[in-house]
This record gives sequence, structure tokens and C-alpha cells, in this order.
Amino acid sequence: MDALSEEDTKMYFYENRLKTFESWPFDEDCTCTPENMAKAGFIHTPSDNSPDIAMCFFCLKELEGWEPEDDPLKEHKSHSPSCHFITLKKKVEDLTVEEFFKLQKERRKFIINKSCNDIITKFEEASKLRRADIIKTAMGEE
Repeated sequence: MDALSEEDTKMYFYENRLKTFESWPFDEDCTCTPENMAKAGFIHTPSDNSPDIAMCFFCLKELEGWEPEDDPLKEHKSHSPSCHFITLKKKVEDLTVEEFFKLQKERRKFIINKSCNDIITKFEEASKLRRADIIKTAMGEE
């Protein structure tokens, strides 16, 4: 994958994150408005069962069960204190090329870590099923 493809970098920009919140269930008279969610690094990733799932584009932390008074930045910091995006001291547009590449390197670490954890979880689930099948076979319960 190209280190700086448009798809890989577009969510660094507030306007692109904000566009993902078209069907966000909270809008007015709330702290977790689409604008505040996008400012905190979140993108809206709803599912049929959970219309209020939001994920940080950078650290990939998913949060759901939002309440109108939840502060997206505080929630993000409390659930993912190691996210480099929320600790940025300046706007993405003001980063030097070197700073941006360092930031992108840290983002890649989150992506690789999540990918590995997903694979490990799938392997563990498959192992449990296979073990159960082996036990059934060994006990003659086919």
C-alpha cells in the first residue's frame, strides 16, 4: 500500500471526518454533535444494531453508547490516552512533512496492531470450535 494514498490520508482532515456523520443520532442541544465528534478525530461507523458507533480514524478505538452530554474529546482521551492524534499541539495543516510522516508511522502501528489482534481473535475462536469437535469425536458423539 502506498504510504500516502488519498484513501489513507483523507481522514486527517476535519471536513472529511464530518461528512461521515450524516446519519448521526445526536445533533442539536448535545455535546456529542457531529462537529465535536469530527474535531475529536472520530468517524461515524454505524451498524444495523448500533447506529452510534464512532471510531477514531487514527487509533481505531471504537466507542458506542453515546449520551447527548458526552464530550467526544474527553471520551477519546479517557479510552485511548496513547492516541497521537488527540495529543497534537497544532492543526494537521500546519505540520511539517517530517512531523506528518512521524504521525503516519504511529498511525500505521495502530493499524498493524488491530489487524494482528483481529487475526489472533479469529484463530482463538476457530481453535475453540475445532477443540469442541475433537472432543465430540473422541467421546463418540459425532
